[in-house]
Amino acid sequence: MINTADLNFEQVQRKPLKEEIFEILHKRIIAGKYKPGDWLRQEEISSQLGVSQTPVREALDLLVSNGLAEREPFRGVRVMQLSAEEIAESQGMRLFLESSAAANAAGRITDEEVGRLINIVEQTKNLVSLNDMSTQRHLNHEFHMGVVEAGGNSLLTKLYGIVINSFPDWMLYEYMFRHPELLEESLLREYDEHMAIVEALAAHDEARSSQVTRNHIQNIGNELVSYLGIPAELLRTKGLQLPNK
Repeated sequence: MINTADLNFEQVQRKPLKEEIFEILHKRIIAGKYKPGDWLRQEEISSQLGVSQTPVREALDLLVSNGLAEREPFRGVRVMQLSAEEIAESQGMRLFLESSAAANAAGRITDEEVGRLINIVEQTKNLVSLNDMSTQRHLNHEFHMGVVEAGGNSLLTKLYGIVINSFPDWMLYEYMFRHPELLEESLLREYDEHMAIVEALAAHDEARSSQVTRNHIQNIGNELVSYLGIPAELLRTKGLQLPNK
């Protein structure tokens, strides 16, 4: 049986075992129990949780596919460790791709897709506690992917999937875990900015959809500077510029 005594929020839900283990490891990373660069030992985790190594290996694969960990051949899996330059490059790609994708989406988004985005945003409205952060992160990914997918460009969607999985949003959540006084304000601002994006998309306003999305990603960049110490000049250097219309 999985041991959840060490953290109150590591309560197992009724879902496939690999997903239960993924959630536990996910929350441990956000809580800072595993630091960037730490090795996630399959045998050790299996022993801790009282499960076989197969679902642990599958859970580690999920961590890798979700951008929280990386697998090194012949060595194992460790928590993702990114340089300031890599983080700035990821932020720059998000700024460029999401602004462009939002403009594309505004021209073709359906009422059904708008409704799905609203539903995702509304689910995040009351997720403002430390225990909610892994769920918040998952829904945040769903929202941003939903906007990009609504643009109908499969290649852009694939490229964006690579970029979003290289973006260290979990490091921002981990910082807020250690500074809970920042959490509610940050998440409420995120809620308002997501709703502004949905409203612009629903109005089929391409220019506004691009601009409010750009503003949102720039605000995330401000958090990278304030919370993670990424140099603002580095973000400017690595930022890709949208063409003037």
